[in-house]
Amino acid sequence: MPDLLIELFSEEIPARMQARAAADLKRLVTDGLVDAGLTYASAGAFSTPRRLALSVEGVLTESPTIREERKGPRVDAPDKAIEGFLRGAGVSRDDLEVRDDKKGQVYFAIIEKPGRPAAEIIAHVLETTIRNFPWPKSMRWGAGSLRWVRPLHSILCILSDEAGATVVPLDIDGITAGDSTKGHRFMAPARFSVASFDDYSTKLAKAHVVLNPQERADHIWNDATNQAFAQGLEVVEDKGLLNEVAGLVEWPVVLTGDIAEDFMGLPPEVLQTSMREHQKFFSVRNPKTDRIEKFVTVANRETTDHGKTILAGNQKVLFARLSDAKFFWENDLRTPLSDMTAKLANVTFHNKLGTQAERVKRIAALAEEIAPMVGADPALAKQAAEVCKADLSSEMVYEFPELQGLMGRYYAQAANLPQEVANACEAHYSPLGPSDDVPGEPVSVAVALADKIDTLTGFWAIDEKPTGSKDPFALRRAALGVIRLVLENNVRISIDRFVDTQLLRHEIAASNNDISMTLLQEMLHEIAEHGVFGAAAHAVLDRFDGDAPEDVTKVKDQVPDVSADLLSFFHDRLKVYLKDKGITHDVIDACLAMPNNDDLTLLVKRAEALQAFLNTDDGENLLQGYKRASNILSAEEKKDGVEYSYGADIKFAETNEERALFKALDAAETAITPALEQEDFATAMSEMAKLRSPIDAFFEAVQVNTDNATIRRNRLNLLSQIRKICTSVADLSKIEG
Repeated sequence: MPDLLIELFSEEIPARMQARAAADLKRLVTDGLVDAGLTYASAGAFSTPRRLALSVEGVLTESPTIREERKGPRVDAPDKAIEGFLRGAGVSRDDLEVRDDKKGQVYFAIIEKPGRPAAEIIAHVLETTIRNFPWPKSMRWGAGSLRWVRPLHSILCILSDEAGATVVPLDIDGITAGDSTKGHRFMAPARFSVASFDDYSTKLAKAHVVLNPQERADHIWNDATNQAFAQGLEVVEDKGLLNEVAGLVEWPVVLTGDIAEDFMGLPPEVLQTSMREHQKFFSVRNPKTDRIEKFVTVANRETTDHGKTILAGNQKVLFARLSDAKFFWENDLRTPLSDMTAKLANVTFHNKLGTQAERVKRIAALAEEIAPMVGADPALAKQAAEVCKADLSSEMVYEFPELQGLMGRYYAQAANLPQEVANACEAHYSPLGPSDDVPGEPVSVAVALADKIDTLTGFWAIDEKPTGSKDPFALRRAALGVIRLVLENNVRISIDRFVDTQLLRHEIAASNNDISMTLLQEMLHEIAEHGVFGAAAHAVLDRFDGDAPEDVTKVKDQVPDVSADLLSFFHDRLKVYLKDKGITHDVIDACLAMPNNDDLTLLVKRAEALQAFLNTDDGENLLQGYKRASNILSAEEKKDGVEYSYGADIKFAETNEERALFKALDAAETAITPALEQEDFATAMSEMAKLRSPIDAFFEAVQVNTDNATIRRNRLNLLSQIRKICTSVADLSKIEG
């Protein structure tokens, strides 16, 4: 069976598109071949800046002949129906067979599709692929209608076997397929023919083209690290940049250059970002001082002067770029942090949520309230929140937005602010994703929580919530950030209280009524004292005998609903977070049904203990016993129209199993109650597990619905005690199975 080789040779393909394009070429061609009946053994795709290549091994020489029987209309059907069937099947009336069927005689068409040569199928599939290639962006050139990411120059398409190579006949808008390609643009521009994939890759290597992008990346990294090591330095790892640079060159030549001493005073992150973003340079660090002292650039050709001219040109451009960065840095250092913060009044955060300056005030107020809950100094937390967004108005962050937060730390340090404040300026954005580190310093935790809660409550207040897969303001990420901050720092706070507080602050910001603003401020003070929105709202409104402003009354009715909806959003995110940790949704639901479900640390602690308990035989069997008791009890309560929730008395027990269950329930309640008060859920579950045997024995030996009404009522009340004790830990009715 022959092998297929395809190369699409063009002007430079953007590096970010190459990997996806190679995968798309492989998918579209191989899927097209298989759909046409042409199977193969294996396939591999490759990319360089100027070419996409595909090697398909073990292709069939032709597609198999297909024989298909198609059932048609009855023999006595109208002529139009029969003619329509003939057209659809592509046969004449003489080709039809008449066969007996349940409903009489019907026509059958025997359709044979003869196999087609591989070359014919490949030509059709490749033309379809090229004309419909899913480039993110494409262009037309010249007078043709063909679109490609950059002008397509040539198509190499051959089938090769032991007898040699054959060109697949193909012409697309004047580009005729052949068996030749070109090497490196400058070092080997002449065209050459190839006879197979091995011949192709070998001749490309001689023509200074490394076909495999992973080989180019490995070569760049090995040369760069070896050159740095020889000078006692190390290359700053950057996989994204490495993959990008590997897509910019066909023949990588690694060169190491110097950074002028003038720029050594810049923060290393500034040097690294400037070189990466503008020049695609790798940073080379001195491990003894952590300074960025050199850079690595990757040229696309070898030169007689071993890259000296290339390095000189790169260093000249780099000097200009770093001069700009140095100007931004020094100019920002001359600007007081208070001036940077004041400029935020001119920066709109969202047209319905005000400016960054207004947002900072809300975050500072909330951070001050959260601080005692996370072990932070309230004054430091407030101070950190007040300056945490200051660097957004700096020239450096304007030029390099990815440095926000980091530059805030440098500017805070330069202003001689406490180190905790400076650290919070950088850390309060974290965690940005599931793999990002979570801040641990109390001041940073307070500001990070306040920042994310303010973002969430703000967008909930204006009803801009995530819908389906759309989340333009990254609110799911913010909620997950709150969850991780709380759980990984073992923080004990009432999320609901702070959500209510911040929702009120957003209502105050949106109010145009001085009286309403005053009343809402009073509610804030009441929440600070009582921690409950409802009590705070009523305490303020009761002073007005029903004459409070209408918009304040509306807030009283609206905020609890919005708050409950946002808390539900937190719980949904928590389910996703805990699912990865092996805790099932029904276990979380069972814990959500318990009091204080806005204390995420308490909630997770309970859920972990319950999941561990249910994973044991005792837990699983006790759950079945609880459900049996609960089902019997619910059915009898519904039938009798009463609630059996108290009054079980051991003196009415008739069997040893019944008496044993009374004693076991009393012992369990005595042990479980203090364990729950101390939030020792593991002990509570362990004590509950001891009920398994007496409950099993009770149901095996005792008939609950006995004819004696007193005994029956006593036993139903005993079942109620089982339900009460089992649901004191979690709502086991939510557990599936």
